[in-house]
Amino acid sequence: MPRDMSIKKVLVIGSGPIVIGQAAEFDYAGTQACRSLKEENLEVVLLNSNPATIMTDKDIADRVYIEPLTLEVVEQLIQKEEPDSILPTLGGQAGLNLAMELEESGFLQEHHVRLIGTTSETIKKAEDRLEFKAAMEKIGEPVAASLVVESVEDGLAFANKIGYPVVLRPAYTLGGSGGGIAHDSHQLMEILENGLRLSRVGQVLVERCIAGWKEIEYEVMRDGNGNCITVCNMENIDPVGVHTGDSIVVAPSQTLGDREYQMLRTSALKIIDELKITGGCNVQYALHPKSFEYCVIEVNPRVSRSSALASKATGYPIAKVAAKIALGYTLDEIKNAITHKTYASFEPMLDYCVVKIPRLPFDKFISAKRTLTTQMKATGEVMSICDNLKAP
Repeated sequence: MPRDMSIKKVLVIGSGPIVIGQAAEFDYAGTQACRSLKEENLEVVLLNSNPATIMTDKDIADRVYIEPLTLEVVEQLIQKEEPDSILPTLGGQAGLNLAMELEESGFLQEHHVRLIGTTSETIKKAEDRLEFKAAMEKIGEPVAASLVVESVEDGLAFANKIGYPVVLRPAYTLGGSGGGIAHDSHQLMEILENGLRLSRVGQVLVERCIAGWKEIEYEVMRDGNGNCITVCNMENIDPVGVHTGDSIVVAPSQTLGDREYQMLRTSALKIIDELKITGGCNVQYALHPKSFEYCVIEVNPRVSRSSALASKATGYPIAKVAAKIALGYTLDEIKNAITHKTYASFEPMLDYCVVKIPRLPFDKFISAKRTLTTQMKATGEVMSICDNLKAP
């Protein structure tokens, strides 16, 4: 499928300032994507509020705007630059949320601008907790017993029904912001009030706590023709209950047998196909340590923190390939940038081991709570590659 020639000018939304839960990995992804778009002789306009990034270098895009990532600013920028497309999947949750607000307000349709790399339906199905649960049930993928609530009273009633502890996951937030594990009604009220406030749509998922299960991730790619591959699978050494950004992560997984690996891989491909994602996608699982029981935790329908890790671990340029797919190319048309012979449809094979350790900033934030939960506290990470897990 050749490139969509109607795409001539693309607005790329960056991730904004480096904050806890959203570090420089999105700068890495956005820079890759801008270069990938420019290779196709497209006009690239970049909006990012953080000047301290490689992405805002004047050589990365044709025009760079260092402005606040707000709805008003993006609307003014669209009116001024008149792009025909917006690529929102490379700016973390900030870019995704802005794209949804623009789409829902009718502004994009009014100014003949379209989302590329994803659709609003896909974002909603993956990010809206109720729609995601319905989508998983439709294709027979297991999710933990849960209920989407919009008030503290409903949350308390459901928690009393299924029993404590419960996990709270707000919709449309990054790094688990506003979420956590509640062990009693007092903790639930405190976390839930904050989660409802931070959620863009005022929704929080209250679900059965499966803390202690293995946490496994699959990084998956899909193109507009429905071709799917798994780039990498990763295992969190810390179990479910600790945010993956705060966990020590190893790739490939170390404790899965072939049956478990293939079971979760098949599930990840099924999920990305159901959500009709075009580009990169991260699927997170909880796997019972002593049985084959598993639950789908969540899906990120965008380039994520794990995508940056998977890219560096495998050498597969996820953000670059995702940008090409957004233009209409299929995986079997995108050449490997290193070999120039193989194509992006080939799955990387790891004959080595990669370990990521989070950088936790407790030396700078002395009074911060040091308990690790579902809300991310790390501000960065360090990665090592060797031929075995034990190597120094």
